[in-house]
Amino acid sequence: MAKQNINSKEGFTIIEVVLVLAIAGLIFLMVFVALPALQRSQRDTQRRNDMSRVDTSLVQWQTNHSTDANNLPAGPKYWPGTDYIDKTDAPQGETNSNCGTGATANVACVFVRDYMNSGSSDVGKKNEFRDPDGGPYSVYITENWNVSGSITLTPSGVTGSKLVSSEVANGYTIGGDDAFSQRIVYIVPGGKCSGSSVVKSERRHFAILYRLEGAGTYCIDDQ
Repeated sequence: MAKQNINSKEGFTIIEVVLVLAIAGLIFLMVFVALPALQRSQRDTQRRNDMSRVDTSLVQWQTNHSTDANNLPAGPKYWPGTDYIDKTDAPQGETNSNCGTGATANVACVFVRDYMNSGSSDVGKKNEFRDPDGGPYSVYITENWNVSGSITLTPSGVTGSKLVSSEVANGYTIGGDDAFSQRIVYIVPGGKCSGSSVVKSERRHFAILYRLEGAGTYCIDDQ
């Protein structure tokens, strides 16, 4: 009787190996393509949360300034987030910035310092209100819409297409993908949101606009 070789085993065929490698490659490709989009979505979610913080902080501003006209920061005022806040001895290469006091105060700077930087006015600290990409947010507070009858979303002192805004059905939105790279938070007293644009409302209300990385313009208001 012939002996049976019980130790003999069949190996993988070339076709099976190629098939496994192809599936693994497809999975890797799907992850490679989907991961950046997921990361952009997560950053935009954080930006929406940050704009919600701005919204809540503006309501707190109104509570703390109940005797002021409109109870809102008086614009137009622009403050670049790259500046130090109330820093008198900023390192070489950095820009000194003092929020000022009274009628000469830059209320955009004051708002970031007192409400968005955990209430800290530590002269050794830079702007801690930052976009998820690591760069600091800048803040532009427009004039109250109901005062002038129109507004502009172009802060003085900053030039270029990054600040181009467009009118949409008698309202305004931020135009151009390069607006995102400027990281400007637009606060519009007297405005309210209509989709991704801001339209005129009552004097005491406000709207906030911010250009997202992958989903257009985000608008949030107090209504």
